[in-house]
Amino acid sequence: MARPTDEPRAVKALLIVGALGFLGIFLVLPLVLVFAQALEKGLSAYLAAVRERDALSALRLTLLTAAVAVPANLLFGLAASWAIARFDFPGRSLLLTLIDLPFAVSPVISGVIFVLVFGRLGLLGPWLQAHQWKVVFAVPGIVLATLFVTFPFVARELIPVMQAVGREEEEAAVLLGASGFQLFRRVTLPNVKWGLLYGVILCNARAMGEFGAVSVVSGHVRGLTNTLPLHVEVLYNEYQFQAAFAVASLLALLAIVTLAAKSLVEWRESSGEGRAPSAAGQRERTA
Repeated sequence: MARPTDEPRAVKALLIVGALGFLGIFLVLPLVLVFAQALEKGLSAYLAAVRERDALSALRLTLLTAAVAVPANLLFGLAASWAIARFDFPGRSLLLTLIDLPFAVSPVISGVIFVLVFGRLGLLGPWLQAHQWKVVFAVPGIVLATLFVTFPFVARELIPVMQAVGREEEEAAVLLGASGFQLFRRVTLPNVKWGLLYGVILCNARAMGEFGAVSVVSGHVRGLTNTLPLHVEVLYNEYQFQAAFAVASLLALLAIVTLAAKSLVEWRESSGEGRAPSAAGQRERTA
């Protein structure tokens, strides 16, 4: 007897072919074209493009920005998700709304906001200029813009996980005499580690690939404030297509590594290694 959810094989085949065809056209084919164009003039031209001084500077700035933004968002995500999932307090709904704000605001608009606040003629511009601090059109502005557009990722991954885990194991650990650090290390962190890692992977991917907000606050100073996405735009606008695709392939490689790490986390979680241990086991370890 057929189940209500059963579909004819033709329908299943059509859906699978449609999904694979869509992925092939809009994901696999562009990646193949990027690497094909990058290697069009040979490996030596490819290596020369990625080893060029401005390209290496853009790579260093991209990695530096991610190295600052990801740990900062990790700490914020842990604190915000713990507060929202474990406590009821005035402004809880407002905090949830603010966490989602970067999803609702265009990255370009967020970049303009930073210019209006920290720019030379902005709200804090005269004070910053008097103290010889440069934010906009410098590395601090790029880091701030990246922080803003990426800070929801870790928190939004952790909040539902912490809410699903509940408070029982943590309350039991407190009753058994666990300190705050022991509670976090032995009870909370093991229960949310895969969600935390998943959020960090997504945050890192967005930090390295962000264009809109960074484009507004960077000033496009070649060799100084251009990240990899901005450097690709500069090369493409100068009709250096092979070099642009070569640098873009670095971003594509970073994206592939990110997807591989994401898939590994999902596989580990689905295989049972990411499941939270039983409450009894957590109490024994805490004790």
